[in-house]
Amino acid sequence: MTVNIGIILGSTRPGRNGEAVAKWVYEIAHQRHDAEFELVDIADYHLPHLDEPVPPSLHQYGKPHTQAWAKKIAAFDGFVFVTPEYNHSTSGALKNAIDFLYQEWNNKAAGFVSYGSAGGARAVEHLRLVMAELQIATVRAQVMLSLFTDFENFSRFKPDPRHEGEVSTMLDQLVAWSRALKTVRTQ
Repeated sequence: MTVNIGIILGSTRPGRNGEAVAKWVYEIAHQRHDAEFELVDIADYHLPHLDEPVPPSLHQYGKPHTQAWAKKIAAFDGFVFVTPEYNHSTSGALKNAIDFLYQEWNNKAAGFVSYGSAGGARAVEHLRLVMAELQIATVRAQVMLSLFTDFENFSRFKPDPRHEGEVSTMLDQLVAWSRALKTVRTQ
């Protein structure tokens, strides 16, 4: 059973470190043969602050940008969220993009690659709470990248080679859970 995994680039900041991180994750993932992977940049969807008048749980999207975003997210069985850590949490842009939808997230799986001064650990902890509310199963393995040791001058991405194995472990878990949850959605 083929599963489709979206690698979500969760920052829209100019000069963002996340672009290099997301491309690195995609390059590692693309070498696998157990799933299809696609890099999804939330900046490409030009989502304003949540502007839908009806709660996402009612699935009545009226705005073209929401409909395009919903169509993209619905196509995936699982997600890798690449997130910065801003002020002990994820980026506002990523949280906003998540909040636009509901059903499109349900009964899928997620893994995390984070970066920041504390490896982005606190951003992922916040995202795990959000994922639970959206009925997304999160995998235990995660990749935490330090701005001090995995980036030169806090901006040029130079990951420690050990992180490749961490990405592979996270993807192993994510693909397995995505396959399992796909059966729940197809019943």
